[in-house]
Amino acid sequence: MISLTEAQTAVLGGVPLLEVTRVPIVAAKGLVLAEDLTAPHDVPPFTNSAMDGYAVRAVETRPAPVDLTVIEDVAAGHVAKRTVGSGEAIKIMTGAPMPAGADAVVKVEDTHQDGSAVTIGTSVVEGENVRIAGGDLAVGSVVFEAGTRLTALHLGVLTSIGVKAPLVHRRPVVAVLSTGDEIFPVEADLVPGKIHDSNRPQLIALLDDLGIESIDLGIVGDDADSLRSALTRGAKMADVVLTSGGVSMGEYDLVKAVLSETGNVDIWRVAIKPAKPFAFGRLGGVPFFGLPGNPVSAVVAFEQFVRPALLKMMGARALFRPRMPGTLRVDVHTDPDRTVFLRMVAELEGDEWVARPEGGQSSNQLTALARSNAFCVVPVGTGDVQAGSLVELEMFRWPEARTEAEVLNVG
Repeated sequence: MISLTEAQTAVLGGVPLLEVTRVPIVAAKGLVLAEDLTAPHDVPPFTNSAMDGYAVRAVETRPAPVDLTVIEDVAAGHVAKRTVGSGEAIKIMTGAPMPAGADAVVKVEDTHQDGSAVTIGTSVVEGENVRIAGGDLAVGSVVFEAGTRLTALHLGVLTSIGVKAPLVHRRPVVAVLSTGDEIFPVEADLVPGKIHDSNRPQLIALLDDLGIESIDLGIVGDDADSLRSALTRGAKMADVVLTSGGVSMGEYDLVKAVLSETGNVDIWRVAIKPAKPFAFGRLGGVPFFGLPGNPVSAVVAFEQFVRPALLKMMGARALFRPRMPGTLRVDVHTDPDRTVFLRMVAELEGDEWVARPEGGQSSNQLTALARSNAFCVVPVGTGDVQAGSLVELEMFRWPEARTEAEVLNVG
């Protein structure tokens, strides 16, 4: 067996960086910037009012109350025609450009207007309730760096600076296949000896969470010719081939044998639990991931190997889920020869994160994983962990926060 770190290093070193392209801003969610983005203008582009109220010269509001003459009314999207002079004010709406001569805004709720006169009920200081041009972004400043994975909020910022088609790495396409004579599609009624295929739907959904396109290759039984045909077809159609099942040591675990004929295997057994049987290689130059058949093992392998690799192919800097310290609330017994991933519910109690196991920890017990939000990561050589111990929690429902260099101490 090889260590988790060795396996992750080999996987990340064995996947290509995908080409760059420009996509419309509405299609860029989930993609990764291929260049630094700088602001072409200030944001906001002009100094404007942060409140509905009255633009005034702040010095003339002290002491309050004071009466001023309203000389104009300016709505958002319009520009004042007059300059605020001594004893004057301009009624202004949120977002409207600040009139010349004014240096503060009095909120409307602190005023009372009667005809052309307004009573200012409270004093303000220079700059109060005013948004300064460039207060969010200054022209020429770096908005987001290359390697940033774009969320909906990033897209809002890009739109605010007029980016119509950012330069990004394209989305990978992943072909997904389940293997095994015992696997039935969910549409079919079960018969003795058969189980429903949970791996393929959950893997496709995990890819969808990443904004990655998948090709469903269906289910292939324990037949070498059918498996060879499916793998070859997947390698021609996709950037990555992802299978589950058939990577253990049994007589009918055919993935390794077939892959050895059509490509090469780089990794076989990893010192982790669950997900020890794991295959990584290439099919005609296309990265191949062979995940274990047990559903929890498949998810752990996806989280530790496939997800980071896909993000690296997309050009992302942050590849791995965040980890944080937490206190274990129960005793646990683990295999000291492997890095162990225990399914946990992590909760904040006061200012401390605590973790409790959620259900059974066997690799076939998927319900416990679905109810969890974290893995308690127990390092090789640890074995038993006592209640009250400080442990490392990997939050698999949180977005990536750790870089390849931080995790693997490279670069």
